[in-house]
Amino acid sequence: MDERFASWHDHLFRQVVAPMMITCDDPAGFRGSIESIDLSAVHVSAVEASPCGAYRTPRMIRQSDPELFQLAFNMRGETSITQDRRYALSQPSDMVLYHTSRPHQIRTGFSKDATYGVMVVFPAKLLPLPSRKVERLTATPLSGREGIGALISGFLTRLVNGADQYGVSDRSRLGLVLTDLLTALIAHHLDADTALQATTRQRVLLLQVHTFVQQHLTDPHLSPATIAAAHGISIRTLHRLFQTQGATVAEWIRAQRLECCRRDLSDPALGDRPIHAIATRWSFPVAAHFTRAFTAAYGVTPQEYRRQHQPDHILDWHA
Repeated sequence: MDERFASWHDHLFRQVVAPMMITCDDPAGFRGSIESIDLSAVHVSAVEASPCGAYRTPRMIRQSDPELFQLAFNMRGETSITQDRRYALSQPSDMVLYHTSRPHQIRTGFSKDATYGVMVVFPAKLLPLPSRKVERLTATPLSGREGIGALISGFLTRLVNGADQYGVSDRSRLGLVLTDLLTALIAHHLDADTALQATTRQRVLLLQVHTFVQQHLTDPHLSPATIAAAHGISIRTLHRLFQTQGATVAEWIRAQRLECCRRDLSDPALGDRPIHAIATRWSFPVAAHFTRAFTAAYGVTPQEYRRQHQPDHILDWHA
C-alpha cells in the first residue's frame, strides 16, 4: 500500500467519526486532504480526495458505534452512498444523510478527477426529532439548490471558506445555527415542521430573511413589505423577528449595504470605480446621504476610507 494512501486509510479508520475500511484503485496516485472545524457538538470537515471507496461492516459497528448522523454535501464530482437497501448518487449541490449505526458503503469519484465536499457529523440525540423517523432519509439525495437546502449549502460553503476567521465563541454560535438548519432541513423532508420548537423555526426563518436580504441589497425597492411578502409573513411578524438583532429591519438593511460599500472601497480591483458608482450600486443614490451614513458607521468619510486602504487609487467623489 502506498505510504500516502496508507496514512489516509489510517487517519479515517482510527480517528474520523467511526472506523471504516478504505479502498483505492490507484494507491500510488492518491491525493487527499481534510480540514476540520469543531462547532461544539457539530463537527464539520472539508474533504478533497482522489477516487476511492469506503465501507462500514456490522463487525466494525459492534466494535465502535458513536451513534452519529453524517450529512455529506457534495460540491464537486460524484459520490454514491448505499445504506438501508437504498442507493443515492450524489451530484454537485446534493446532500446525503447516513448513520454510523448501520452498515453502509461510499464511493467517491467515478472518473479520475478528485471529489470535494463537506461532511457534517452530529449526534443523533442532537435533533429534536425521533431517530427512527430521521432514518427514513438515509441514502436519499437532498437538494442543496433550493429552499432550506440552499440555505444550508450556502452556510456550509461560507463556513469552510472562512474557517480561520472564527474564534471559540463564534464557533459555538455557528454550531447552534447549523443545528437549527439541520433540524429544519430534515423536518422539511419528513413533513414534520410541527415538531420543531418555536425558537428553532424563528431562528431558521430569520436566517432565511438574512439570506434574502443579502441577495437583494442592490434592489432599491427592498423594504420590510417586500421581505415579508417574499416569506409569507406579516410585516409585524418580521419586525418581531428582528427584535433580537439590536436593530430594526431598515437599520439592518442599511448596515449590510454600508458593509458592501466598505468592502468595495477597499478592493484594489475597484480602485478606478468612482465612489458615487459604488454607493449607487448598493442603493445609496444621494451622495450627501451616503457620506453621512458611512461616516457615522465607520468614523471616516468614504474618501478618507478609500485613501487609507488604497493609497495608489485616490479618487474624488462625483456627486
